[in-house]
Amino acid sequence: MTGEIAAAVDDEQLLGVFDRALAEVYGYLLHRCRTKALAEDLTSETFLGALDSIRRGYVGEVTVAWLVGIARHKLADHWRREEREQRHLAAVASEPPGPDRAVHVEPELGIEVLSWLSPNQRAALVLRHVDGLSVPEVAELLGRSVHATETLLVRARAAFRARYLEAKEEAR
Repeated sequence: MTGEIAAAVDDEQLLGVFDRALAEVYGYLLHRCRTKALAEDLTSETFLGALDSIRRGYVGEVTVAWLVGIARHKLADHWRREEREQRHLAAVASEPPGPDRAVHVEPELGIEVLSWLSPNQRAALVLRHVDGLSVPEVAELLGRSVHATETLLVRARAAFRARYLEAKEEAR
């Protein structure tokens, strides 16, 4: 199949389709995500994904509509990643027991705050809340007792929460 596609779509034809599609794909993404940088990144991912599909022989005809379809999937993937990251960061910022203690975490700021924590605190929070490991699993990976790991997690959550709220106030 790859040979058929290579014969049907030469480099010049492919560049022609890509040139015609660029404005439409970028416009489609920009209209939906509202930031130029993100639209540019997703446009790039779209064309790289298209090239990969062509090289693997997964496409019958290269059209602008097909490229916009890839862009649609790239945007949906981005939104899913963003939502997953938001859930993970919110889990890190919340202290048991209650949702009344939870803080809405902005992904970029949450990642920045994680970098301010000590390596042990950052590792414990990421392993527990992002990777979803149990406390005993985190303890084993960190070479600590379960009780020491629980204490580390409580302190790490408190440090994250305090630094996050402080950073959010500074940003205002």
